[in-house]
Amino acid sequence: MSGQTVEKLAYMANQIARNMTFDATPAASIAEHITAFWTPVMIDMLLAQSNAGLDPLAAEAMAKVAAARAHAG
Repeated sequence: MSGQTVEKLAYMANQIARNMTFDATPAASIAEHITAFWTPVMIDMLLAQSNAGLDPLAAEAMAKVAAARAHAG
């Protein structure tokens, strides 16, 4: 995805987190959403930056995404 920066991706992940705060399992819901709708390149870019400015819930979701990817491959 051209034009994406880590800052934009972090902003998007934080927006998703704010929208899913009240889900029964918010971090899992965020991780599922990101896995379903983001390209692997977008995910890789954000995972590569551990200090990307993620809110705690978004950071937890990205940790779940990373763990699922490690387990899958």
